[in-house]
Amino acid sequence: MHTKLSWVYLVIAAAGLITAWIFNGLAVMNSEDYAGAWFGTAVDWVLSADLTIVAIAVVVFMITESRRIGMKRVWLYILLSGVTAMAFTFPLFMAMRERRLGELSSTAPALKN
Repeated sequence: MHTKLSWVYLVIAAAGLITAWIFNGLAVMNSEDYAGAWFGTAVDWVLSADLTIVAIAVVVFMITESRRIGMKRVWLYILLSGVTAMAFTFPLFMAMRERRLGELSSTAPALKN
């Protein structure tokens, strides 16, 4: 189960990375104003605040969950989200989390004996 779910998350991560590359590339080529786009109107503020709050919750989850299950270098996912997209790094983290949970569940019976 963990392996299948990790592949689902990897596909989502790939989609997040590809869309980030495409749309950020278009924005850069068109010299678009990121700050103006994020905070130009009241609707922009709502979406920006919503995504910012979700991103903060995701980072807190990534840190606490990685500590709980013994994942290393979670700071790399957080750093990568600043240069790629949270739509890439969070599903990537979830894929690696599923793999780690699979490792833990496969070794758990051996530890009990």
